[in-house]
Amino acid sequence: MTLPVALYIVPTPIGNLADLTPRAQQVLAEVTLIACEDTRHSGKLLSHFGITTRTVALHDHNERAKAQWFIEKLAAGEAVALISDAGTPLISDPGYHLVSQVREAGFDVSPLPGACAAITALSASGLPSDRFSFEGFLPAKEKGRIDKLTELREDPRTLIFYESPHRIVPSLASLEQVFGSERQMVMARELTKTFETFLTGTISEVRAKVESDANQQKGEIVLMCHGFVSQVNDEFPPKALATLQLLCDELPMKKAAAITADIFGLKKNALYKYGLEQGW
Repeated sequence: MTLPVALYIVPTPIGNLADLTPRAQQVLAEVTLIACEDTRHSGKLLSHFGITTRTVALHDHNERAKAQWFIEKLAAGEAVALISDAGTPLISDPGYHLVSQVREAGFDVSPLPGACAAITALSASGLPSDRFSFEGFLPAKEKGRIDKLTELREDPRTLIFYESPHRIVPSLASLEQVFGSERQMVMARELTKTFETFLTGTISEVRAKVESDANQQKGEIVLMCHGFVSQVNDEFPPKALATLQLLCDELPMKKAAAITADIFGLKKNALYKYGLEQGW
């Protein structure tokens, strides 16, 4: 069987080699070229399955320049596959510029389903999965990390991050600093591998477990945090609280509470107390 000319996006195992699907094996064996992050790393996977297809390096440093070369191969009638070191290409891995340029050149891009650490972790986390945001790796430097987390602090979706072993402890510290110690989270480590682990609890609890166990500071890590839950007091209509907050910008709290109470027919002392609790 000859594959139609296209760029095939092929997920590879994130740990357990048995997770490479039969279709993925067939595609990798039948394409003319395989673009991969690290030819030596991918060579071990391909060798395990007896796949001898030629591999060509495609990584962050050469992707823009190399994309045109792959397009020329497609134009010559050759089918090409794209893989990453593990999981689904383009998910915190190279491939965006290649896929974009191939599509602009008018060639088909055909994706295969398969392993993805973020989705694998989320499915077993017990956190809400109806809405989530994959944020990739957090910035390496503390200031950048804090700034990024501050942007996400009130996001109601489950938040998913990748993290490296040497940054897991400071990243958990930043999460606790910005999101607070009581937000629920799950840390998944070494998914599909022998030492697969899920740590569940508040941010402070997970951080304590990781800091006290050096084994939890090793391997591939996925961090998942429960989305922000608003603490708005149901006792007061939202419009009343918005009015109170607006008035507090211009008036003393006591006066602002009295005016808001008159407008909405509420108890001024209760509004005054609520405003103090919010720091308005």
